[in-house]
Amino acid sequence: MRYRSFLLTSILIAGTAQAVLAGPKPAESVTAERNAAALDALPFSNTQAFDDARRGFIAQWPEGKVIDSEGHVAWNMAAYAFLKDKPAPDTVNPSLWRQAQLNAIHGLFQVTEGMYQIRGMDLANMTIIEGETGLIIIDPLLTPATAEAGLELYYQNRPQKPVVAVLYTHNHADHFGGVKGVIDEADVRAGKVKVYAPYGFMQHAVSENIIAGNAMSRRAIYQFGAALPAGERGHVDTGLGKALASGPMTLIAPTDTVPDNATLTIDGIEIEFQMAHGTEAESEMMMYFPQFKVLNTAEITSQHLHNIYTIRGAAIRDASAWSHYIDKALERFGDRTDILIAQHHWPIWEREGAQHFLGVQRDLYKFIHDQSVRMMNKGYLAGDIAENIKLPESLDQEWYARGYYGTLKHNARAIYQRYMGWYDANPANLDPLPPQENAAKTISYMGGMDSVIDQARKDFANGEYRWVAWVMSQAVFANPDHQAARELGADALEQLGYQAEAGTWRGAYLTGAQELREGVGEQRTGTGISPDLLQALEAGMFFDLLAVRLDAEKAAGQHLVINWSLTDIDEQYRLNLQNATLTYRAGSLAENPDASVNMTRKTLDRILLRELTFPEAVKAGEIKVEGDPRAFFGLLQMIEEPSANFPIIEPVKP
Repeated sequence: MRYRSFLLTSILIAGTAQAVLAGPKPAESVTAERNAAALDALPFSNTQAFDDARRGFIAQWPEGKVIDSEGHVAWNMAAYAFLKDKPAPDTVNPSLWRQAQLNAIHGLFQVTEGMYQIRGMDLANMTIIEGETGLIIIDPLLTPATAEAGLELYYQNRPQKPVVAVLYTHNHADHFGGVKGVIDEADVRAGKVKVYAPYGFMQHAVSENIIAGNAMSRRAIYQFGAALPAGERGHVDTGLGKALASGPMTLIAPTDTVPDNATLTIDGIEIEFQMAHGTEAESEMMMYFPQFKVLNTAEITSQHLHNIYTIRGAAIRDASAWSHYIDKALERFGDRTDILIAQHHWPIWEREGAQHFLGVQRDLYKFIHDQSVRMMNKGYLAGDIAENIKLPESLDQEWYARGYYGTLKHNARAIYQRYMGWYDANPANLDPLPPQENAAKTISYMGGMDSVIDQARKDFANGEYRWVAWVMSQAVFANPDHQAARELGADALEQLGYQAEAGTWRGAYLTGAQELREGVGEQRTGTGISPDLLQALEAGMFFDLLAVRLDAEKAAGQHLVINWSLTDIDEQYRLNLQNATLTYRAGSLAENPDASVNMTRKTLDRILLRELTFPEAVKAGEIKVEGDPRAFFGLLQMIEEPSANFPIIEPVKP
């Protein structure tokens, strides 16, 4: 069984009963004019980043294509050859095109003697440090095939030392999912290899992919443009890196938790750590290497504006704390840093450049936070703030403050949401109609579908794509089968995608256009959870997963008490179904349960991997049910499995 990585659980654009509409289309004249205007608005004559990105280059992986052990393409930089040495076409914002060209510079690079990076062979970077006896690897990419290829590229150009330590900078999958491509879990268990991570790493690495994982998976398709073909009218870049690798996600649990702000010596390499929890990730650490005079900021800084809110869905990040941690790094390491690297993008070279970079990144997040809150306290709503907030020129003209991944607009909305939530305090918005009913009433008030589309076509011709996209969204929600509404909506989204500076916004707009034209295919469920995430999954989280998938209508009026024992790890749980709500207590059993379930954790993992079903396990004797088996099977029949490719651009069908 194969798994799509980084929450992308088997969502593929497939055939559809929906009539396939034409597309993609060229840029409209308005789009071409707006993109051309960006060339005058930004300092394109400053090409320092290209020199920085190429500096230290040693070698590339042949053809830029990585094939995994099963013959599948895990990574294909060759698909982006259209970017090389060409000006931006009308269908791509020239600022995003520039970032896409920079992210296409790939291969093995020397940072300084004894420290190297693999860049552009996955979404993230893999940093390799030569210790006294072996290699220290920081962040082994997203999937084993790319991590293994990156290490092999290093070995082709450097001495073949064994890997003796792996460091995970934080709990996002593109920084740990390829670990089994560089080390063997048996060597970790034998003590030959150490794995280091910050406090809370395992909890957040697992939880982010489980409870809300299905919804995040589907939305990530839009954010990363994962279903778009590479090309001038399709996918060009994510902003954070070129693209997502394809393949299984692996995980080896840390052997060592790095204490707060500790200094450790790993294989002869002294490392000063600085924690930054609750910022870009819930569990994250930066590190400074005194002997190299190199600061690694993990993903706390990057060559763009990052996400305070990520549009695939996640908790709002603390922009004020984020700024504070950058300033702390500047204060603690700035006078000692000759090179600044991170786990995305290319380095900042020279001390003065590193200090300036840290200052810009610090002020960028603090400015967005402070000015959003200032306007919020004056009564401005989220949409007002997003439309009116502007960076000062001193930040706006810095390439590494541009919104290629996060954007000023959606980050400003995030600040409002963090403090105020979804409700804008206007009672008219306290209990609005549901989207489909609201859309139908809106279109009716506008004079009906034909009238709306006629007017929207005129607005489209005038370049009012934001408005047309919204109006056609109402039209599609009111009547999902209306072909003219779908086509005009797709056309508007497409032009917005062509104009977008952010890779994430381009991905979302163009994916929306594609799905309006082609549909999303038949509903299907995900293929399962990464086996390595399952090994790390606490059993209690499995019951949390059952609880959020409980069909309340089927559970109404039911009261069940079930004892559940995992015999091989000696864990007991008391499940209580009452008031259409499933709760559990760990470490206790009910005296008179309706049923008692006894199984091993291994059997539970096999069921979650879909290698086995609960009825099959009972029949095979791998699950023993005492008491009333109808209670156990009755509970299972109340659990639903959500569609992995639910509609986004049109209403969900009941």
